[in-house]
Amino acid sequence: MQETPFKVVVDHFIQMEDTTKRTELTSILAHLFNSVKPSEIDKVIYLTQGKIYPDYIGVELGVAEKTIIRALSKYSGLSEEKIEDEYKKLGDLGDVAKNVVQNKKQMTFFAQQLTINRVYGVLEKIAKTSGKGSQDMKLAYFMSLLNDAEPDEAKYLVKIVLGTLRLGVADYTVLDALALAYAGSKDWREILEKAYNLSGDLGLVASTLALKGIDEVKKIGIKVGRPIRPMLAERVPTAKEALEYMKNGCIAEYKYDGERVQVHKSGNTVVLYSRRLENITMHYPDIIELALKNIKANEAIVEGEAVAVDPDTGEFYPFQELMHRRRKYGIEEAMKMYPVTLFLFDIMYADGSQLVDLPLTERRKILWDTVKKDERVQFATHIESTDPKEIENFMDQAITDGCEGLVLKDPASIYRAGARGFSWIKLKRDYQGELADTLDLVVVGAFYGRGRRAGTYGTLLAAVYDKDSDSFYTVTKIGAGFTDEDLKNFPKLLEPYKIPHRHARVISKMDADVWFEPRIVIEVQAQEITLSPIHTAAFGLIKEGAGLALRFPRFTGKIRDDKGPEDATTVTELIEMYRNQKKKALTNGTNP
Repeated sequence: MQETPFKVVVDHFIQMEDTTKRTELTSILAHLFNSVKPSEIDKVIYLTQGKIYPDYIGVELGVAEKTIIRALSKYSGLSEEKIEDEYKKLGDLGDVAKNVVQNKKQMTFFAQQLTINRVYGVLEKIAKTSGKGSQDMKLAYFMSLLNDAEPDEAKYLVKIVLGTLRLGVADYTVLDALALAYAGSKDWREILEKAYNLSGDLGLVASTLALKGIDEVKKIGIKVGRPIRPMLAERVPTAKEALEYMKNGCIAEYKYDGERVQVHKSGNTVVLYSRRLENITMHYPDIIELALKNIKANEAIVEGEAVAVDPDTGEFYPFQELMHRRRKYGIEEAMKMYPVTLFLFDIMYADGSQLVDLPLTERRKILWDTVKKDERVQFATHIESTDPKEIENFMDQAITDGCEGLVLKDPASIYRAGARGFSWIKLKRDYQGELADTLDLVVVGAFYGRGRRAGTYGTLLAAVYDKDSDSFYTVTKIGAGFTDEDLKNFPKLLEPYKIPHRHARVISKMDADVWFEPRIVIEVQAQEITLSPIHTAAFGLIKEGAGLALRFPRFTGKIRDDKGPEDATTVTELIEMYRNQKKKALTNGTNP
């Protein structure tokens, strides 16, 4: 069978860019999957996400804008200055590439048709090229594609290479499209999602389905070196309400203000992954040493929180200080300034045994038997209790010790990879006069500033996430809490995610001045949650014709780099917070 032309992919990309409806996006994607060979589907999925491997592989294309400008100049005969002028005018190097190729094609001739396999293969070479002279090699590889590209193909090649592909395709959209393409409905959706949650690799799930069938997908399980999507917690304001979900009591653990880390050990090799499945091994060489010394199993996957600790006082540093460990250079210096202690709380795999389906109590015993505890490797501080008062007192102690609060866990719960539910519940401090918790919101749009804020964004439009629809619903406009530095940095931070129209996964009644792909998560504090006719979060679920919105929101100063957009506060959590706020107001004799 002949290889599929790259044009097939590009034609579907164009359709995806033109829609703002998620159902249409899913249908277009399903049609694309049915239009390519089964052996190509994993490559198509990676390209659709603007990459060539799953995130945990940690391989990036590493092509700078300057290299693309050089390539377009070399291809067209125009000066680099002329290409840069066009870029400033159009605002997208992909559009510049399309115009350049369109003009050149009018004067030329024969070109060899690009195929999916050829494009993917060349991009793979680009990603693997490093060292002295690597940018020249990357340029030559890219030119080999550009010389044969049609205008629209050139546009999307540039966008893939620069990581500026904005199609609105998220993981759950891909899973829905796979089910639609191969089952004709969502019947297989749950099976596909479980395989993805255990493997962290959409390409693997898709190629297994396309080449071997759904029965083989069911066999996809845990493998050391391939991260598992983390289990997530819901939140409620009081221990009493949390215990209503846990009839037989709970295990209450400290909620540390650190970075969640998944530790994979195989023999003398240790790899570390973040909650977003990014390979963060290079940032924590000390954790590698600790894992090799303290994990007794030959192969294991354990999970915990890396917390920066003051070497002089033993007190915990806040999360923002720990992020100094995320820089590319000066790791040794950062290790000395911000040494970490690893607080472990779960184990998912040990020496050939997949443990996620065991109750938490059994997993904890295995964890304790598998890991040797010392000053730098500890188990999360915890109690087992059925008493709300005891748990509230324990939370006060956690706050005193420098933690955010508690995570309450059902002792009988299995490890539901990638799922958020009431088997795990976050409990944080109640701040007087404000909501009991901060919210992690996704920036989806912005409005230009006036007066002192002219030339930057005056307010941001933020949203909460709903897993059932895999969409983001607006909940507030945020204009408070920004420092001058924040106002200066936000346009730079958000620029890579700017898109020409509302994102297909964003549900909004407002028209923002600027729209963004939902990628950046920020922490927000507010006084209360109110009903709103203009915001779409929980629209019609509390009151007909109204959604939920935040009153007096302000930015806390935290960019949640450790969280993906799907890890943000959910619609379900927002509704729960609203109802608890209302209960508290009635108890206090006030009107919410």
